[in-house]
Amino acid sequence: MIERLETGPRMSKIVKHNGVAYLCGQVGAGESVTDQTRDCLSRVEALLEQAGSSPEQMLQVIIWLADMADFSEMNAVWDAWVPAGHAPARACGEAKLARPELKVEIIVTAAC
Repeated sequence: MIERLETGPRMSKIVKHNGVAYLCGQVGAGESVTDQTRDCLSRVEALLEQAGSSPEQMLQVIIWLADMADFSEMNAVWDAWVPAGHAPARACGEAKLARPELKVEIIVTAAC
């Protein structure tokens, strides 16, 4: 069975299937990569909770940065947030994001 949560005409914020939660990409508010990453991760946590999951259950994370020069700044926030011993498989790349003010987008898949 497939369960879709917070579904709109374009996408669902969460799709659950066979004990796995797939979150739509999360972007954050703020001027800096630090602020946007913190906000993204706060949104990720809320969606994981809604899906019946948690950061400890993340399986894979894909992070898009508008500029790879921000990699270290984003990682400083990520490293402080990810639960010790529960780091997911992760990829990070550079991409043009949906709006020019966006600096980071985070996509999470987690067990639930």
